[in-house]
Amino acid sequence: MKGQKGFVVLAKRPFSGVLNALARWQERQVLAGLSDDALKDIGLRRADVERERRLHAWQDPLRK
Repeated sequence: MKGQKGFVVLAKRPFSGVLNALARWQERQVLAGLSDDALKDIGLRRADVERERRLHAWQDPLRK
């Protein structure tokens, strides 16, 4: 049944949302620590990083 399958998936990964939020927070901290030259190499600007850094950890711009 559809409802049971969703429940089982949720029960198997009860902390996945928290772990994803922590991973996003860590990634944003690493990006904020990169130099402007390193950001340019990966196609980002300092303004892009600052806008992303201001988001809360649970806000996912890709909505995964």
